[in-house]
Amino acid sequence: MTQEPHGSETVSGVGDPGAAATGAGNTAIPEAASKSVGGESPDAGRRLAPRKKSNEAAPEPTKKFEAPHRMEKETRLTHLAGLTAVSFWKTASWITGHLPAGPVYKVGSWLMLIGYAVSPTRRRWLRSNFGHVLGVSPDDKAAHKMARAAYQNYSRYLMELMRLPWLKPEKVDQLLEVRSLDRFLEIYQQSKGVVLVAAHLGNNEAAAAGFAKNGLLINVVGDDSSYPELYELFARQRESWGVKMIAWRNLRGVFGALRRHEGLVLLVDWGYREDGIPVKMFGSWTTLPAGPAILAAKHGSAIVPFSINRQANGIFRAAAGDPILVPSDSPSDLAIATQKIADALESHISPAPEQWYIFKPIWPATADEAARLEARNRAAMANDAKGASPAGATPTGATPNGATPTGGERPQTTEK
Repeated sequence: MTQEPHGSETVSGVGDPGAAATGAGNTAIPEAASKSVGGESPDAGRRLAPRKKSNEAAPEPTKKFEAPHRMEKETRLTHLAGLTAVSFWKTASWITGHLPAGPVYKVGSWLMLIGYAVSPTRRRWLRSNFGHVLGVSPDDKAAHKMARAAYQNYSRYLMELMRLPWLKPEKVDQLLEVRSLDRFLEIYQQSKGVVLVAAHLGNNEAAAAGFAKNGLLINVVGDDSSYPELYELFARQRESWGVKMIAWRNLRGVFGALRRHEGLVLLVDWGYREDGIPVKMFGSWTTLPAGPAILAAKHGSAIVPFSINRQANGIFRAAAGDPILVPSDSPSDLAIATQKIADALESHISPAPEQWYIFKPIWPATADEAARLEARNRAAMANDAKGASPAGATPTGATPNGATPTGGERPQTTEK
């Protein structure tokens, strides 16, 4: 797959299967880009903290979650691992594509439940997330049941993705039912590009293919740093559906898609990061990435939340929400737009929360962190630039684990 040239500009976009090659989302703007977008660095005007004495212990920073598969650089070993992953995926895809769907989904579900049983950290994160969604304690049986169901639905998604290349075109066309398509086409045609935001819900592959089938030019930001060979495999598959992949480092490619008035897909639920924009979702404070709102403000694009839900008959239903317009990149406008994204995600997840597969904590772990987020939101709404910038901590040009122009530290989780 050809990519537009890029240098030090970066875009963070991870997907699912996964994550090695799809999706987009957790977005923060790199320092150089943020100056051109907002006029100055997000930390401009912020006082420097006094230097600590050598005998003082530095406070432990809040953990930031990074896609565990992302690699700093490729080695011979990781290259071999990538080739192995491609071989495994192709073999598994051929097998699942030539067997009846029912048994394939059952076996995949059993295997995924084994993975759930041997992953205590992810179990804890999932129970905490679904505790917020359901309004119960993470230790409640309902949260545990929902977490298991989410793991099983993720298995279903992977099996569907493996089977897609082997389905006849007419079968693929029948996978997606789009609600309010005329309204979405109207928004698409009138806007200066469309920033499509979504959660890891249902099957976003079906959505991208369906939108492209209806004549929309769709770009998906993907992570090419984990296993480039696997990324290229998925990129070729998506391009056969009319969906273009943009590597997460390629900030120029992201801006170019919007300048050409095309659609840009960003998955925004990549896990809690304290340097995102504070929002309230399911009644609790958390953050979402700043990227969608900043991109929309810079390019005059509309943000359109969309959802994909699997129906009982196996057909996916796509629904696009009302467009979100961002008048400027002021702290209050970015905060308002990002809160509207959070409201849309909540309305998309609520009808079928078991179809929401995200294996990172979405909310902060402590009440103190939540209180700080609320204070930052108040400062942003007051346009207090000296409060916490809505884009959060100073970007460094590295990328978080998510999707468009980004910045920030890149610590990684250890659990696979």
